[in-house]
Parts: sequence; structure tokens; C-alpha cells
Amino acid sequence: MFRSVAVALAVGMLALVPMSVSAQQSAKPAKASALPKAGPGEKVCRHKFPDGTPQAWVCKKEEPCCAWDEIKYVKCGSVTFKCL
Repeated sequence: MFRSVAVALAVGMLALVPMSVSAQQSAKPAKASALPKAGPGEKVCRHKFPDGTPQAWVCKKEEPCCAWDEIKYVKCGSVTFKCL
């Protein structure tokens, strides 16, 4: 009884391994295409934090791109108040 359960678990785990490997491989191209794309009247803002983490986001053309390294935060600023 125990042997048949162990064999069933081993076969089940072997069946999961190829699916997880293929899922990791297919996730890489999706990550590369996950960069934001600007539409009409928009621009893509990019910033690299001091720890090396890149960030990209979309703002309107007239809005400034704002980033705060201390709290790892990015946003679109105001035309009037800039990045306040």
C-alpha cells in the first residue's frame, strides 16, 4: 500500500516539473514586453533606483516624471506644482 502511494506521488511530481519549467520559460518573454507603451499625448518615464531596480511608467506629455529614491516611489507630477 505504502509503495503504491509513494510511486503515485513520484509520478505526480515528475509530471509537475516540466510544466513549471515551461511556465518559467514562457514568463521571460512576457516580462520583456511588459514595458509600458505611451499613447497619443503621453510619454514613458524611466528611472533607475540606487539599488539598480529600474522603473517605467506613463505620464501625460506636459506632466513631469517624479521619482523619490528614499522611498522607491514614482508618479506623474503636476503641471502647476511639479513634483511636490
